[in-house]
Amino acid sequence: MFHLIAAALDGFVSNLQTWLYVDVVQPLLFKFNLMDYDEDTYDALYWVIVGALQVVAMVALLRPLEALLPVERWRDRRAVRVDVLYTLISKLGIFTLFFFFTFQPLFDNFQAWLHLRGVDNFNLDYIWPGVTSKPLVTFAIYVIVLDFAGYWYHRWQHKIGIWWELHAVHHSQRQMSLWCDDRNHLLDDVIQASFFAAIALVIGVPPSQFVVLTALTNFLQSIQHLNARVSFGRLGERLLVSPMFHRRHHAVGYGHEGTKYGCNFGVLFPWWDMLFGTASWNRTVEPTGIREQIEGVSYGDGFWAQHALAFARIFRRLFPSKKGGAASA
Repeated sequence: MFHLIAAALDGFVSNLQTWLYVDVVQPLLFKFNLMDYDEDTYDALYWVIVGALQVVAMVALLRPLEALLPVERWRDRRAVRVDVLYTLISKLGIFTLFFFFTFQPLFDNFQAWLHLRGVDNFNLDYIWPGVTSKPLVTFAIYVIVLDFAGYWYHRWQHKIGIWWELHAVHHSQRQMSLWCDDRNHLLDDVIQASFFAAIALVIGVPPSQFVVLTALTNFLQSIQHLNARVSFGRLGERLLVSPMFHRRHHAVGYGHEGTKYGCNFGVLFPWWDMLFGTASWNRTVEPTGIREQIEGVSYGDGFWAQHALAFARIFRRLFPSKKGGAASA
């Protein structure tokens, strides 16, 4: 069943890809004398379509929930509009997919080098014989492994001071909404894409499943950032990270604040927070953002200001003033 659904979705996207390329993209490439990029552009169009479909699903399925069941009501939504820009860059910029396919030749050469020295490539069949013939089971394994890595990646973002200054761009949003998930510093996006693409290649995730996995993960994380009173129930919240569970992570003074605080780091599953003692089930609605913002410190209102101020904070950590400056990383 899983294989048939994936094949059907792939067929739909492929047909749309061909139509757009033949009727829209290729004539533009020809007109501007860019036919040298013909093949690469065709391949990239597939992932752009997947990202665009995610944005459509967010608007059609999630935005109505925010309008009907808001946790907070805002008169001025300018801060949210900046996050829409982040979302379009992230969804259509295909960071993770770009790095996955960029690393593939490097990884293949490394595997060949190991093979010549008698070192076998990793394969799930070594651990569970025959499991790779069961696409749904292997997909579940890949999701769990990558989510476990994501939990620790997220904790490192908060623990390592310099890294926190990049991740603080995400946490500086005080109007948390479905668009907030993709509000990340571009350098942080590059690091994250490289990290997960490398792990996916090491554990043998096929390209077709990686596309589905990436799209599913991104959509679920958009749900987690909803400005909507959506409950998964006592059991459901322990199976999947819910909007209330993740909102606690964004709460000022409770879920983050650099290297001092931390709870609810789970990406998809709260299991790792439960296992490592970082879960908080408190449902009290608290203001989101960073304490310094309440004290008057600006983290930037616009896209470029937010990026520039992150580098400025990193500089202060690396070169603190004699009067104290920022805490060292």
